Amino acid sequence: MKLGRVVGRVWATAKHETLEAKKILLVRPIDFEGNAKGEAYLAIDTVDAGSGERVLVVDEGNAAGQALGLPQPPIRTVIVGVVDEIRVER
Repeated sequence: MKLGRVVGRVWATAKHETLEAKKILLVRPIDFEGNAKGEAYLAIDTVDAGSGERVLVVDEGNAAGQALGLPQPPIRTVIVGVVDEIRVER
């Protein structure tokens, strides 16, 4: 799983039929302190995340399929949670 922040949304007029009702968001990876760490990527939203929210993302086909309820999903990156708080023990 990866931690990220929603930085945008993508509208697609044509999508794979299994993704018709799904929202596509642009997510930038972040570290535990909220600092950006890498290039943004596209992810299917399953939790109704909003702009600026910290999210938990899976980036693997089998996990994406389980999150979407699809045996062979046409995607691999899915937002599976909204992160409310992060505590790091030091």
